[in-house]
Amino acid sequence: MIQRFIELGEGYSDIYELIEIAKSNRHRLSGLFAFHTMKDGKALTSFVVVLHPTDPGDFQPLYICREGIPHPSVKVTKRYELFLDLAKELNQEIIHLDVKPSNFFADLQLYYQHLIGIMRMNRFIPPLQ
Repeated sequence: MIQRFIELGEGYSDIYELIEIAKSNRHRLSGLFAFHTMKDGKALTSFVVVLHPTDPGDFQPLYICREGIPHPSVKVTKRYELFLDLAKELNQEIIHLDVKPSNFFADLQLYYQHLIGIMRMNRFIPPLQ
């Protein structure tokens, strides 16, 4: 199985695309995630929409708006409220995880591999087969 993050942006206008991906693929929706981190002294959140793997092909996309939304403990923004509304509409719980910031890693792909490892270890996504 191939599990890959697909970065849409930092959560400004691209959050609307993330929401549409979840709504239009509600039959494939696996989970909604909020990754919280401290980056350059700022508390930030990334939103992630995970879909079930394709059949055939075994490709599991993880769509992400990376580190562009203020942490809700600092400021609850309209973007955060939109993601909460999405979860309610789709009858999903948002899974919150504290993670290291992307700039902690030498390469963005290493960051995404780290996140996939965390998600596999916690059984939020299927293990490597």
